[in-house]
Amino acid sequence: MGGLLLFAAVIAWFTSFMMSPHGDTVARGTEHVKTTVVIFMRNSAIGTLVLCALAGWLLFPPRRPKWPRRDYAILGIIAVLVLSSIYDLVWLQISVLH
Repeated sequence: MGGLLLFAAVIAWFTSFMMSPHGDTVARGTEHVKTTVVIFMRNSAIGTLVLCALAGWLLFPPRRPKWPRRDYAILGIIAVLVLSSIYDLVWLQISVLH
């Protein structure tokens, strides 16, 4: 179940990553869509953080066999997802909403 939640977190992260409004160029007539994209990205970043927390909790129970390579790979994936989601939340707060 933890693997499934981690996969769902990757999908949610990738979807918001591909919709990222980074950059200054805006096509004419699409300014009204910016708010919707910002709300979607914020909710996706929060959802990714929640899914990563649940996946980490399920993938690392207190008593389980030790497989360092597997553990490091999972920790790396979770770290990338969490750090980029936090970056998105901070970036949205600083540059888009103000």
